[in-house]
Amino acid sequence: MRLSDFDYTLPKKLIAQYPLKERDMARLLVLNRKNGTIEHCLFKNIIDYFQMDDLLVLNNTKVLPSRIIGSRVTGGKVELLLLKQKSGLTFDALIRPSRVKLKEKIIFTPPFLKHKGCSSQERAGLNDGKIYGEVTAKNEVTFKALDTEAIYNLGVMPLPPYIKRTPEDLDDVYYQTVYAKEEGAIASPTAGLHFTKELIKKTESAGINFAYVTLHVGVATFKPVKINDITGHKMEPEYFKIPQEAENIIEKTRRDKARIIAVGTTACRALESYVSGKKDGYTDLFIYPGYKFKITDCLLTNFHLPRTTLFMLVCAFAGEKLIKKAYQEAIDKEYRFYSYGDAMLIV
Repeated sequence: MRLSDFDYTLPKKLIAQYPLKERDMARLLVLNRKNGTIEHCLFKNIIDYFQMDDLLVLNNTKVLPSRIIGSRVTGGKVELLLLKQKSGLTFDALIRPSRVKLKEKIIFTPPFLKHKGCSSQERAGLNDGKIYGEVTAKNEVTFKALDTEAIYNLGVMPLPPYIKRTPEDLDDVYYQTVYAKEEGAIASPTAGLHFTKELIKKTESAGINFAYVTLHVGVATFKPVKINDITGHKMEPEYFKIPQEAENIIEKTRRDKARIIAVGTTACRALESYVSGKKDGYTDLFIYPGYKFKITDCLLTNFHLPRTTLFMLVCAFAGEKLIKKAYQEAIDKEYRFYSYGDAMLIV
């Protein structure tokens, strides 16, 4: 299976650079796998495509402000993307530029810190009010600071690179789902960004059930596929958890033979990992065409970049030909693409 099979051409003007002010006013493309039909509506009307006792499974991971800008002692800019806290104040991180050397120090000047009852210098944990980091291994940084909160207070939302602007205050709100709870992600589970609290209440009132699972979106989700034969691609493990409350409603839904609708590719991967017998731990499940879905009946998702594991997953779910047809129609109708873009429901 070739990487080029998952290519398509998208005009740059369709890449959404900002979120809509009203989340549920995004457009929704509804793709029917059985008859190949496509319908169009607004996301706020998605309830029209649900059935009594459907179960929506949502990923409640919360994005950390993990993009941090500092400087080298020599004055050059350094950008960190904190991937995971290893122990204490040591983090796995993507470091740019790559020429930053082992044992090199990085200087961070806190714009603000949220600790109370101590001076700004004490907040940083240093006499000069700054926070220092040191490259202690390849892709690893150790900080000298008061605590983890002080480090994340340095950061901003880690917007994806195709959003060609610096993060703004609005991203602190709009790049999180309204039900985000469990901290740990470095990217948003974007299919859920279109839900408002009011829409969730309305959907629940219509007899639709909700279950919240966690998959901390990490490197695996956006790591590029670099080999022509995609079957050789290895996904980086990402932590996921199916809480007991979620497991109970998932199993009841299966017994009742009602539909399970994954809200996003990450919720889908969590579900498909769960059904294999694991409900808490790490998953490296890579879903591409040929995969037999065991529990996911419908999929709500945004529009994804070509040649990515996310695009491969939706192709596996609905078929390459049908997905490319839907994507082309979305392009023709000038849908907004990617993280802050519009949505697609595959039934």
